[in-house]
Amino acid sequence: MQQLTTYRSLQVFLVIMTVIGMSFALFFLQRYMGFTPCPLCIFQRVGLIIMGVFALIAALFGPKSKATRLVLWLGSLVGIGWATVVAGRHVWLQHLPADQVPSCGPGLNYWLDTLPILQVLREVFSGSGECAEIDWTFMSLSIPEQSLIFFSLLLVVHGLILWRIIRPTEAPRIG
Repeated sequence: MQQLTTYRSLQVFLVIMTVIGMSFALFFLQRYMGFTPCPLCIFQRVGLIIMGVFALIAALFGPKSKATRLVLWLGSLVGIGWATVVAGRHVWLQHLPADQVPSCGPGLNYWLDTLPILQVLREVFSGSGECAEIDWTFMSLSIPEQSLIFFSLLLVVHGLILWRIIRPTEAPRIG
């Protein structure tokens, strides 16, 4: 069991979860089901990718320095924290009463072309009607609800990684 919770194996787990999550979004939801991601979905993917990049760097190089491990952990945490917050906002929008759902605005590409980035962020987080639609469910959970659960589990793994950084395992003593 201890081998499964080493610093490097937990980082590899995060990389694998990134690949699985992105594959599910791209190949199943987009290609197979034909869904177009809304701006909040895209922002969740960005957070997952950021987490995956930092986890991949940590897994490949296996830094020994506690400071380096903390920096990589923090970068990974920021990515998945971002994705979790965005997923929470998305779930909140989906549970608004129909008369309180914001109206649909122009697409994300238009906003990126015409507005400063801070204004784009404000517009995306204000939500739109397309973000409140529930296109598909699995076990009575919408896609953002599934994402929120997935990202929350990855936050727990980040807690385990922090524990490994702060309190590394000691080699067994002989004699």
